[in-house]
Parts: sequence; structure tokens; C-alpha cells
Amino acid sequence: MKKILYILALVTFTISCKNEVVEETVKDDGLITVTAEQFKSSGMLVGSPSEQDFDVTVKASGKIDVPPQYRAKITPFIGGYVKATKLLVGDKVSKGQALITLENTEYLDIQKDYVEVAEQINYLKSEFERQKTLYNEKITSQKNYLKAESDYRQAKGMYQGLREKLLLLNINPANVEKGRFTSVITLTSPISGDITVMNANVGMFMSPSDVILEVVDTNYLHLNLSIFEKDILHVKQGQNISFTIPEASKDVFTSKVQLVGKSIENKDRTISVFGVLNPTDKVKLLSGMFVEAGIVISSKKGLGIPIDALITENNKNFVLLLQENKGNYIFKKTLVNIGEKSEQFVEILSNEAINENSKILTKGVFDLTN
Repeated sequence: MKKILYILALVTFTISCKNEVVEETVKDDGLITVTAEQFKSSGMLVGSPSEQDFDVTVKASGKIDVPPQYRAKITPFIGGYVKATKLLVGDKVSKGQALITLENTEYLDIQKDYVEVAEQINYLKSEFERQKTLYNEKITSQKNYLKAESDYRQAKGMYQGLREKLLLLNINPANVEKGRFTSVITLTSPISGDITVMNANVGMFMSPSDVILEVVDTNYLHLNLSIFEKDILHVKQGQNISFTIPEASKDVFTSKVQLVGKSIENKDRTISVFGVLNPTDKVKLLSGMFVEAGIVISSKKGLGIPIDALITENNKNFVLLLQENKGNYIFKKTLVNIGEKSEQFVEILSNEAINENSKILTKGVFDLTN
């Protein structure tokens, strides 16, 4: 029995000692301790901040957009019921291609009125010319002449107006004059591009205020950014832009400033900046995507550390500063202020705690903070 109790006590003591060792390797009075074995097995590295080249940027945000002339919203000139459509969002269409057909008896009424006026106009023209001749020969009164002229011009105006309506509805006036009436019209695309919006189903009534489809020519995608008034004097045409799509990718894309707005917009006192995109990037991007961007206005040298060495928590930035290396590595989580960023480095603004001689953990930070 005593032997069993002795063994149990020995096991309990051993487990207790192991727990104490684990706690010491993780944390000691706010410091993080890493054994030499852990340091080596995790592939950790320690290094000093070094001088790096950094771009000085103006921060901006905005979206991927297209110029107004390359975005078309398709609405009916006169409302109608959707009869047929075979298109879906994402389909490519060409300029002049049929998009959708609508049906409405109101289209027939316009054609009927057009034919009636067309038939009247020849008679009214002939009467006007007759009254003009009689008036010139002093046979008829000026009143009769002016009335004939008024009737003819009024009919002519109505004829032209109805003709333009038919053309807007894509109905051929020549066919109407031959008695070929139709209650169906076809809406065509005014530009080539991709369908980005489709709001129609067969049987739906679409009024003139309804957007049935939207077509965007993605060959003309560009950056539409907003910068604050205080930065406008630093931004010029031709400057480089780097930007990301934070909701979709971590990739960094490049652009150049194409145009800078000439007036301050909105209540937030911002100015529009437009950037041209690389052709290879356009196929990866979609109209309407939110972007975060930096416009490069100059360059400078600064004290930099690898981006992987930076810890960001609650909008504050830290590094693991080496305090002691006597067998074990002891690090202290140290608050730092950062400046500009490059693809691989982030600028550290030197202070009393961090300088070019400081030793910080540059690789393996993730393993100790997660």
C-alpha cells in the first residue's frame, strides 16, 4: 500500500513540474520565453530594423467603374409586358443586338394615329398650296389661306412626332404605312458589353421608369477614387497607384492617375481621381468592386522590418523585442508606430524602445501570438 501511495505521489509531482515548465516557456511577468529547441524547430529568426526605400502615398478609396458612355441602362420608351428574353447576367452582347421584346396594345394606337395623319397630310398639303395660289391671285381671303397653312403645318408636325415615336420603338414607319401593324417591339443594345443587371421576367409589365437591363463595356474599366481636400495639391496626372480589393483578394494591383477632378464634391470635401487599369487586370476585376488605394507622390528612406514581424491588435501595432538570449530567448511585446509600407517591409518610426540596433523577432511571430 505504501508503495502504491509513493508511486502516485511521484506521478503527481512529475505532472506538476511539467505544467510549471510549460507556463514558463509561454509567459513570465508579461514576457514571452522561447526555449532554444522551440526557436530552432519553429524556424524562428531574429533581426534588426534596416534602412529601406518606401513610397510616400496618399490614401484613397473608391471603386472599379466605367465612364458613363460605356454603361447603358435599358428602359422602355413606352411601357409594355415582357414577351421574351433569353439573356442572363454575365452574357456578352453586341451593339444593336436584340435584348428583349415587349408587347402592348398602345403600340398599335400609335401606328393607327400615324397612318391617319399620313393619309391626311397629302390632302392638307394640296389644300394649302391651292389656297396660297388663290390668295396670291387675290381670289380668296387671307383668313382661308392662313387656316389652310395652319392645318397643314399642324398635321406635318404631328406626322413627324409620331414618326419619331415609331423609330424610338424600333418600328419601321414604312411598314406601318403599308398597313403592317405590330403590338410587339424589340429593345436593342446601344453598346457592346456584358449584362450586369437583369430585372425582367416573362409577363412582367415594365414602365418607362424601370431599368430592364444594364450593359457595361468592361474594356473601359477604370479606377474611380476619392481623396480628401488636404491631399489634392500632392496628386498629379501620371503618378503610380497601388490598390487592393479587400473583400475579394490580397493581390496588389497597379494603375496610373489619368484625371484629377477640378471641383470639391459632396459634404465630405472629397475630390475625384480617375486611374487607368492594366489590360491584364481588367479581366480579373468587376464593375462596382470596392478598392483601397495609395497614390505614390514621392519616395523616402526609412527604418523597416519585414511585414511578418508586425503584430496588429485593436488598431495598435507591436513587435516582439528581444530582451535576453542566454539559452532561452525572452521577448517583450512592444508598441510601435508605423509609417509607409512596401510589398515586403513596413516602416517603423524610431523611438526610445526601437532603433536600428534593436533585435526583434522577424520570423515565427505568428506561432507565438496565435
